[in-house]
Amino acid sequence: MKEYSVVPNKDVTGWFVKIEDVAPTDMYDERDTAVEKAEEIAQQNKPSRLYILDQNHEVEEERTF
Repeated sequence: MKEYSVVPNKDVTGWFVKIEDVAPTDMYDERDTAVEKAEEIAQQNKPSRLYILDQNHEVEEERTF
C-alpha cells in the first residue's frame, strides 16, 4: 500500500504533498489545494493511504483509498 502525506513547511507558509514520506513532490500555498491534489494521486494509485498533518506535524486525519 502506498502512503502519501500532506505536511506544512517549516514556517507553515506552504503545504507539501509527499509520497512514501520521501522528498516532497509539490508545494501549495493553500492546505485545501494540497489535500485535493494528494487525494487525486492517492485515488489513482489504489490501494493507498493519505495522512494529513497539522502544523505540529501530528496526524490530523487519515484516509484510505
